[in-house]
Amino acid sequence: MKEENQTYEVYYDKDGDFLEVSFGEPSKEGTTEEIEPGIFITRDIETEKITDIGILDFKKRVEILNKILNRFNIVFPLDINVHS
Repeated sequence: MKEENQTYEVYYDKDGDFLEVSFGEPSKEGTTEEIEPGIFITRDIETEKITDIGILDFKKRVEILNKILNRFNIVFPLDINVHS
């Protein structure tokens, strides 16, 4: 079953081409892991719930966000596209 959050925060750094999507309330303590080159997930230490996904070189691989969301069964109600 996919997990749905109530709040989301999206941050995009145009100069660094870095997208970060945060789910739910920020955790007090988290740990970040690079799951693939340039793709990071942050988990809450206590619950192990994913709180953030970060993607470097996002313009070159916009479709990777949906693949990651599906991989971890996370519902995200928006489509994100970057226009040059």
